Amino acid sequence: MKAAGGLIVAIIIIVLFVASGGVFVVNETQQVIITQFGKPVGKPIVEAGLHFKIPLIQKANFFENRWLEWDGDANQITTKDKKYIWVDSYARWRISDPLKFFETMMNEMGAQGRLDDIIGGETRVNVARFDLIELVRTSSRRMNLTISAGAGAADQRDFHVKTGREKITRMILDKIKKVTPTYGIELVDFRIKRLNYEKSVRAKVYERMISERQRIAEQYRSEGQGKKAEIIGKTQRELERIQSESYRKSEEIKGKADATATKIYADTYSKDPNFYKFLKSLEALKATASKKQTLILSTDSEFYELMKRYK
Repeated sequence: MKAAGGLIVAIIIIVLFVASGGVFVVNETQQVIITQFGKPVGKPIVEAGLHFKIPLIQKANFFENRWLEWDGDANQITTKDKKYIWVDSYARWRISDPLKFFETMMNEMGAQGRLDDIIGGETRVNVARFDLIELVRTSSRRMNLTISAGAGAADQRDFHVKTGREKITRMILDKIKKVTPTYGIELVDFRIKRLNYEKSVRAKVYERMISERQRIAEQYRSEGQGKKAEIIGKTQRELERIQSESYRKSEEIKGKADATATKIYADTYSKDPNFYKFLKSLEALKATASKKQTLILSTDSEFYELMKRYK
């Protein structure tokens, strides 16, 4: 009976211990700092599993053990070549030293605010050191941009990038990484997500872009009209050549036909002049008389004599 009573008492003590917060569970995505009356005690707990603390006196403070996202607000910055732009960036960070993080930041909200100051400040300083083209492009190679201007002319712009966007972001990241360990934070990545002109400047840029595109479109239309006129001219010249060639050939054919007919007439005349004369008279009569007309010939008419002879 005494053993059974002792077991019941032990179970009750364990239940009270758990119920009062003496036991807590840490999973793989968490790390814990134990505080006693607000002050950290012991080493950070980073192993997953079941852990114990003194109920009512100690408190378990949980922190993320995974990589976290920082996505700050866009900042208005002036570049070295006096371009007013908005820079939108992001970063990835984690709590590398939970004890130092707790002592300096207390929680993730405080860390986000501190990162706003650190990352925003380094971004402004470094962006102001470079021209806009350096922030837009990554490659340091030369890029030749040629815009056709018509009539064989061209507007060539040569951009030379010495540093480039990728190196600038690496420079900003390196400087931030030197500061964040002080707060128990490890920053692993920093990127410029978006660049944009300041609103008033943006409207002028859009107007200039629209004007440039309209100029190029008008140039293309003009070149198209020139090509159209050229094609129509070639087609017209080809048509006139074909018509001239056809007319020449038709005239040659008619000439040959007239020559053949003249030869036939000449041969006919040389064989029988009177018969030739008779045929020509019939042709003349056919051309002048119709079927409804009546022809009256006298007996002494030459045509009448020819008809009598060749009837």
